Order: sequence, then C-alpha cells, then structure tokens
Amino acid sequence: MDAEATPDSPAQAPGTGRPVPEAGPELVRRWRSEGGELVELLSRVRERCGGVAAFRVGPAPTVLVTDPGAVQQVLARHPDRYVKRSHRARLLIGDGVLSATGSAWKSQRRLLQSQFTGPGMRRYEHRITGAARTTAERWDGYARTGQTFDVGREMRRFALDAIWRSLTGHPLDDGTERELDAVAAVATALPTLPADVTDVPDAVAADLARIDAVARLAVEAARGGEAGPDGPGLLHVLTDAAERPEYSDRLIRDEMVTLLVAGHETTATTLTWLHLLLDRNPAARARALAAGGEGSDQRRRAVQALVHETLRLYPSAWILPRHATEDDVLAGHTIEAGTDILVCPYLTHRDPGLWPDPERFSPERFTATDGRPAHPGAYFPFGIGPRACLGLQFALRESTVLLEHLLPAHTVAFSATPATTLFGITVRPGGPTPATSLRTDGAPPGWNRA
Repeated sequence: MDAEATPDSPAQAPGTGRPVPEAGPELVRRWRSEGGELVELLSRVRERCGGVAAFRVGPAPTVLVTDPGAVQQVLARHPDRYVKRSHRARLLIGDGVLSATGSAWKSQRRLLQSQFTGPGMRRYEHRITGAARTTAERWDGYARTGQTFDVGREMRRFALDAIWRSLTGHPLDDGTERELDAVAAVATALPTLPADVTDVPDAVAADLARIDAVARLAVEAARGGEAGPDGPGLLHVLTDAAERPEYSDRLIRDEMVTLLVAGHETTATTLTWLHLLLDRNPAARARALAAGGEGSDQRRRAVQALVHETLRLYPSAWILPRHATEDDVLAGHTIEAGTDILVCPYLTHRDPGLWPDPERFSPERFTATDGRPAHPGAYFPFGIGPRACLGLQFALRESTVLLEHLLPAHTVAFSATPATTLFGITVRPGGPTPATSLRTDGAPPGWNRA
C-alpha cells in the first residue's frame, strides 16, 4: 500500500521526506494476543504500510525495511549512517568479526578477507572436497543398510567437518564433533535469553565451557606449530596475528568460534532446507542433473541455482538489525537519528512485486535470462555492502561440492518432515528430519556392493 493511502500515516512535513507510515497499535495488539512469531508481525506491517514501514512494540517506533532501494541504502550505500550495534550471538561469539564494530571490525575483517576470496579460497578447496567425500561414503553406508538418519544432523556434520578442516588441517573426529554439539545448543538457546544477559542458565554456561575447551586445545596446537594432514589452517592465521596487541587469547578464541558458527550452522540449515524442498519438488533435482555432464559448468550452475533458490526462501540471516546514527531520508521517508531499523531479507525475497509466485521453489529463476530482479537489494541472503558475510564464497562452494557428490548417487526419502519453521538466529526446520538414502541406480535399502 502506498504511504499516502495508509490511514495511520501522518501528514508530510514541508521540506523533508514523508513521515514513515506506521502500522496502528491494533495490529500489534492482535499479533500479541495470537502469540505469533515476529516474522508474522513484520509481514503484516509490510502488507499494510509498504517497503519502509514503522511499528511499535515499545515506546519508540522500529522501522522495517524491505524495499530493495532502501535495503541498498541502509546496507551498502550508507552503512556509516546505519550501524550494527551488537550481535544476537554475542554471548557465543564474543568480539569476533560478526559482532565487532568500528576500527576493531575493520582490522579483523581485513585480516580474514584474503582467506575467503580468490587464492585464499583455493587453499581450502581440497578440504571441502574431503569433507564431501566423507559424507558421500557415509551415505553409501546408509543406503547399503537401509539405516535411518537425520538429514539436518548429517548436514551439520558435513559443514562442521569442512570448517574444522579449514581451521585446523584435521578431519573432524567423533570426540570433537560431540563437544561441538554445544554450539548448536547455545545457538538454539540464544533467542530465549535477554539481549544483555550476563547470568546465563547453568546448561548454557556448561555448553559455553565445552566450546571454550575445544577452542583452547585447538589454539594451543596451532600456536605450537602443529598442522594437520592438510597443512596449516585458518587458526594458524589467527595465532600468527597474536603479535598484534589486540589479538589476545580471548579475541583469537572469539574469532575461531565465530568462524565455527558462521562456517557451519547457516550452511547446514540451508542444505537441510534444500533436501526438504527437493523432496517436495523432485523434478528440480532431475532438471539439475540433466544440465550437462558430471563436472561440467552447466551442471555446476544448475546445482548452484538450487542453492540460491533455497537461500531466497530461507536466507542465512533472515533479519538484519541496524541503528540510525543521524537523520536521513530513506525511500522518500524521514528517518530520525536513534531509530532502530530491521532489514528483512526473508520478506524482500518473498515480495510478489519482485518475485512472481514467490512461495514456489523455482531454481530456474537463477539460470533463466531475466529470471530474477536486477536490483542488488532484491536478493541478499548474505547481506550486501561492507558487512556482507565474509564466508559467502566458502558457503556457496561447500554447498555446491557436497551436492555434486550426493545428488547424482542418492535420493532422500523422508519418513517425516517438520510441520513448523523456527525463526531464531537462522530460519530452520522446526523438528527432526528422519530419512533413508536410496541409490539412484534403483538398488533398494539393504543393497550390498559385494
């Protein structure tokens, strides 16, 4: 709805942008009475007031931003006016690059940037491939025996193996994997805790202690010059930076845990959603595999399109909070300094004005000419601008490599699928994902190569 047509919109002040249209209090009251998810409130606000819209859950209005031009202005054109004040996962990642701000963030990002682009990425190619091969071999075993496994857990295991190899040079071992289950446990608990919590529940404190112990041992090994069979990893880059006074033991721990969290949790969630989507849309898998031969550029682009369409529907970060540090005009609307901003990729990616039939899973959007909106603010699952995700190329590469190993040989048959979606730090399926793996050569569960 156009801002001027919104009944809650105040009159425009002369010489300034228009006031941001604000959803009425009855909408928020109704949402609260229904006990709905935040995303449901944001969806209603956008439907009522448009791509730049205000609502109140406290004394001051919060501005929701889903319009592509406004998204680009907030995240890419003027990130100095719309700053990131903290991160919801700060309890877990501390002062790592995801939560750092100002000059500290610039220094930390500069150190890591080269590791995730060009030659830096090539350094980790064989480690990602090693993790994918290990997963494919495990799935061969599941197909031989007909064993039921949880797809979400398998995707976490793969993604954790890939980032662990990249950090340490070692394949993930069972003991480390068990200890790092604490990462997912803390990430799940975070949305239930106050943003400024200091006295955490005992269970969360115990999980944080487990994570700290794994990090401490890994840092000590790297500092002692120990390298795994794949050679030195990202952790050695961090320990080598210890000559700089800001890289204390605590910051190295925080950066390592940040890379662990960012390097596996979002990728695992994306891959889990992708398998669920392919279960509902088996023709999409067939079309991807029909695009060129194994290892061809056509096949790779088709597989990447599966990943991109999954990220459109379930972006890695579904909401990006910012804070206006000065007055501005955003998409014609006045934004006052001190305003809290919520940029929402999840809603932008499902805007029918940008994406025809937005709820439909259609990977062809990312292969067909003019299949997707040209505006950079219309598709941003990893953010855009200077604070876009450092690991974007890493995440896309590991997802593509795993699918190139699994899709030609295996189909997944789910025995149950989650009925709900959980909106926390990530958007994840709201329950277990039990399944069996079927060989595409038609061999039934229990097949034996011998």
